[in-house]
Amino acid sequence: MKKIFVNLKRFEVSTKKGGICPMENPLEWTEWVIEESVRLGLGKIENVFISYFLPEALIPMALETLKKYPDADKKGLSIGCQSVFRDDIRPGGNFGAFTANRPATAMKEIGCEWTIIAHSEERRDKLQMLMAYDPDISKDDSSSEKAYAAIDGLLNEQVKRATEKDLKVVFCIGESAEQKGAGGYKDYAPRVKAVLEKQLKNGLGGVDEAKAREIVIGYEPIWAIGPGKTPPDSDYITFVSKHIKDVTEEMFGAPLDVIYGGGLKEENAKSIAAVDTIDGGLVALTKFVQPIGFDPQSFKNIVMSYVE
Repeated sequence: MKKIFVNLKRFEVSTKKGGICPMENPLEWTEWVIEESVRLGLGKIENVFISYFLPEALIPMALETLKKYPDADKKGLSIGCQSVFRDDIRPGGNFGAFTANRPATAMKEIGCEWTIIAHSEERRDKLQMLMAYDPDISKDDSSSEKAYAAIDGLLNEQVKRATEKDLKVVFCIGESAEQKGAGGYKDYAPRVKAVLEKQLKNGLGGVDEAKAREIVIGYEPIWAIGPGKTPPDSDYITFVSKHIKDVTEEMFGAPLDVIYGGGLKEENAKSIAAVDTIDGGLVALTKFVQPIGFDPQSFKNIVMSYVE
């Protein structure tokens, strides 16, 4: 089973107001995306599973739209949320007084099946908060290591809260340009392996083994993401994904699925699909020139390029 995830970021704001939703009403756009996804048969492609990660405001509309269709037409589609909070609602405990945060119980209650945790943007946000307290974190290796360990610890709590509520998780990891460093394979390979192993062991340590088997690792080469950046080639993706599978097999007794999170596109889908240790991909946009955006037909083209 191949797993394709779509992270629809700021689509709850129209382009007129600075967002990237092409319609004035983002709820209507969300309804259209789900309707088109079903109409195009994205929910019944053999051996392909697709999940849309949506901003919280758009999740109810996506779920309600999906409910209109028979199971046969939507069996391969699901809806997820964009991360969860490190604490949660518990009977006899905190009823959920987590203003501005997103408890796993609440997301499960409204119908989410998946969540994406530790996306590079979430990791950066946590690092920025630490740097607001100590701007010199990045100038000292020891301080940086402590900061990254603290971030991994917070993310670990988020993964535990999600899996406790039977939310399946895409857990993102990846190395920055500074962490990768310069040089050839013999130079950067040990550094990259060490960074990813720490993120995996710190971020997933203590997670129930049976529930961990349903976690998918999203590999994000942070150094290669963004306009003008050169994406990693298939040899690099093979090297990284094999290492991730080796580490997760050591942790949980079986390797976890690994998806390419550096942006699955129509032009790279076939080469990434050819990597035996990659089990799918993460899509954010289908159009990367202005006006940037996402549409289901272009997404289907990506999916079909990958599965073919």
